[in-house]
Amino acid sequence: MRNERITPRSGVVRRTRLIAVASGLLVAGAVAVPSASADVQPATTFSATQLSAADHSVRAADVAGTAWRVDKATNKVVVTVDKTVSQAEIAKIKKAAGVNAGALSFERTAGKFEKYISGGDAIYAPSWRCSLGFNVRSGTTYYALTAGHCTDGNPSWTTGSGASIGPTAGSSFPGNDYGIIKYTGSVSHEGTVGSQDITSAGTPTVGQTVTRRGSTTGIHSGRVTALNATVNYGGGDVVYGMIQTTVCAEPGDSGGPLYSGTKALGLTSGGSGDCTSGGTTFFQPVTEALSAYGVSVY
Repeated sequence: MRNERITPRSGVVRRTRLIAVASGLLVAGAVAVPSASADVQPATTFSATQLSAADHSVRAADVAGTAWRVDKATNKVVVTVDKTVSQAEIAKIKKAAGVNAGALSFERTAGKFEKYISGGDAIYAPSWRCSLGFNVRSGTTYYALTAGHCTDGNPSWTTGSGASIGPTAGSSFPGNDYGIIKYTGSVSHEGTVGSQDITSAGTPTVGQTVTRRGSTTGIHSGRVTALNATVNYGGGDVVYGMIQTTVCAEPGDSGGPLYSGTKALGLTSGGSGDCTSGGTTFFQPVTEALSAYGVSVY
């Protein structure tokens, strides 16, 4: 997520772009939505076609504050809803699913899904702060990855001391949530996250313990709860293929790295909760960004 803008862009005040909710990240542990799944038939086995149709129906309903993924273990499309989603909106989603409504399973999480902006060190655009994700390279040219909602608008970047980092060289958001900054200044750029050396990139597995670093909250760990999740932040800002975790985060942590040991895994996108109560956080898979820009960690 970003910190709040210092000045509005294009005369419009944009909402906080941080991975944590406005009041913090999602609270750890989902709370069942009352009566949200009352008509679900547990014994029913849904086909891949039915699950795909149910998945698409959630997107078609276009309810902000929702995230969803196909859960192979339960043979359901699990829809996580934040505190802003009403029972009427849950009913809207189920109505959109029609005959496949039974394939939906709902869970409630505290807080509100929002985007963040801030390996893990603070980086500054003219009007907001984010976190650097991973330092990467293409031949002898060096770059930094961060969240796409941070690089939206193609700003130039500096460190907290005002030293030049360089311009935005690419940005993809929504749909994806990754961006790339080209190093043109004299600031050093080691291939590390804090003191942790990063030597490769990969894809996490469900249940894996992972670590996140950000410029607001520092280092926190949790576990991966789902892959290929879709998140609707509202206002048309929908991202796909996200890593869902129990790692906490707060505004300013956006763009920061998700990793396991020496392996790069993701870039902080958004979520809800905070690092006091816990939360649910979503990450852009880093392998997709590396492939898109033709770069590698080092």
